[in-house]
Amino acid sequence: MTENEKWDFINKLDEKLLVGGVILSEWSAFLIRDAETAFVAGAHLAAILTALAGIESHLKYEYGSQQRERLVQLIDAASITEELRAELHVLRRYRNRWVHVSDPHEDSDLLDNPGTHEAELEQMATRAIRALLQTIYTGQWL
Repeated sequence: MTENEKWDFINKLDEKLLVGGVILSEWSAFLIRDAETAFVAGAHLAAILTALAGIESHLKYEYGSQQRERLVQLIDAASITEELRAELHVLRRYRNRWVHVSDPHEDSDLLDNPGTHEAELEQMATRAIRALLQTIYTGQWL
């Protein structure tokens, strides 16, 4: 997708999903804006990481307690559809593969097949942006 097509994708999701109003923390709003900017610019890994940070921030704002809760716990406790919950867990596990690299010496596939990894990252970034918007637009007031 081109930059314009990516902005269109985001705007169409906003139009489809936002039917009422939502209240976001400033932390969440900042992370959402950065995730969208990274996505449009083609920084797919940055978009995934920032989208998941935005999701975590929003879930803490909406459903978290004063305790330090992990993203997995926040997802499980949130009032979201089972489909969205499953998607968030897929994205969380995918993010963890990049954030918590088990063996940085095992990089031959990344070096030999960068296009495959870039295509996968773009697909996952698209899914992350969609899940981010679905998450923040859950529980709207009308």
